[in-house]
Amino acid sequence: MAVYLFLASSIICLIASVLFLFSPQAYLSHPIPPFSFFQNPSDTSTSHKWNLLYHLGGNGPWVQRVDNLVKGGIDVPKGCKVDMVHMMSRHGERYPTQSAGERMITLVNRIKSSQQQKKGSLAFLNNWDYFSHAPQRHFEHLTTTGPYAGSLEIFGTGVKLRTRYQHLWNDTTAYPPPTVFWASECDRVVNTARYFGMGFFGLGYEKSGIAKLEIISEAEDRGGDTLTPGETCKRYNEDPVNGHDLGVKKLEEYRSTYLGKISKRLEKENPGFNFTDSEIYSMQEMCGFETTVRGSSKWCDVFTEDEWLKFEYARDVIHYYRTGPGNPYARAMGWLWVNATANLIQKGPNAGTVFFSFVHDGDIVPMLASLGLFDDKIDLPVDHIYKNRRWKTSQIVPMGGRIVFERMTCEAISKHKKSQDGIFVRFNVNDGIVALPGCDSGPGNSCPLDQFIAHVAERGRLGGDFREVCGLDPGAPDRPTFLKQPGRE
Repeated sequence: MAVYLFLASSIICLIASVLFLFSPQAYLSHPIPPFSFFQNPSDTSTSHKWNLLYHLGGNGPWVQRVDNLVKGGIDVPKGCKVDMVHMMSRHGERYPTQSAGERMITLVNRIKSSQQQKKGSLAFLNNWDYFSHAPQRHFEHLTTTGPYAGSLEIFGTGVKLRTRYQHLWNDTTAYPPPTVFWASECDRVVNTARYFGMGFFGLGYEKSGIAKLEIISEAEDRGGDTLTPGETCKRYNEDPVNGHDLGVKKLEEYRSTYLGKISKRLEKENPGFNFTDSEIYSMQEMCGFETTVRGSSKWCDVFTEDEWLKFEYARDVIHYYRTGPGNPYARAMGWLWVNATANLIQKGPNAGTVFFSFVHDGDIVPMLASLGLFDDKIDLPVDHIYKNRRWKTSQIVPMGGRIVFERMTCEAISKHKKSQDGIFVRFNVNDGIVALPGCDSGPGNSCPLDQFIAHVAERGRLGGDFREVCGLDPGAPDRPTFLKQPGRE
């Protein structure tokens, strides 16, 4: 009897795990207590359901995109078939970076060193410990515990995409040569690619030779032959006004408009504590990071809905100006991957059917700036929230965030829709289809291939030549050379 009970429970756990992998939010409307991602019904400040995961600005678990989507979901339009996919994915859920994590620990130690009993919003700190028992070992790496573990999420993504694109690649696909996929040379990115590879290609993909992970150096001397152009663009890193640091400057301008009020509120509850803007910001960051480790965080309850909306916008501002549409170097940097991918899409499936690249959010953001998928009518202001903005980091590059270019071959389903006949490209952003502004006349608001190629060329002209913009030598590499499948055209 015990054996049968064990088998039954194992089957139930397996089914539950698969369902969770495909849609964790659907099965965690109220994640692990004590924190609820939905607004407390007793809070009359809002009448709509409140899901904090959509307001963590890239510091929290993966979420499915819900804003500004094409109607019809991710189903392929009638008469169409996807014959090629190109994905750029951020690494999975991770611990804080070294610098951010050390700021958090310094803050926590300062608060705990006080003999004063913490009250009000910070009362939980009387019995709370930092969410890592070995911070120096964990910083920068994927999380491996809790329902939002980076290892779990990314393996599940591999399974999900294997299911979705099994007509393009399955375990009967002829090899050798192996199918190649790529990761920039950073531990969390490489491990993300490996977990994905196990989910998509199978556990023994490396040993069997079915697929091969190629690690691309993040060294600054690679020029345009890179997945991480922010590391190789010399002027971007050296320009003190409009380069990499522009995002932080804009962030500091905006967050000064709201963090002071939070500090006063917390100080009123706990007299004697004088919190800086940086410390309040670290508190908000800890909510998302602890959630990816433990499944919930008491830090999330410290702040009001309005304060989370302001934090979300602060995260939008830093990404928009650091490597996004608001940075003058971004389009040139992002165009490298966009152009290489456009050339492959133009060649068609003879060049290969699946192309998977794994990078950082700081590499996806300039790619999107180059493509123009989320351009706003105005640059994001830093004295108030621009509510109608398209750029929302939480839904664009959450941890594990991914953008998939799908090439579709379509046949008109009636003689009255000849414009629906041909080759088209559509854009899947975190399991939501987004139309490319000015290029959406195809089936399901997809972009006709010839218009897509022209669009990419025009965006390249707007962004400028990568070597010239970045101040590199004329002989430096000007494009990625590794994005190709062996034995293909």
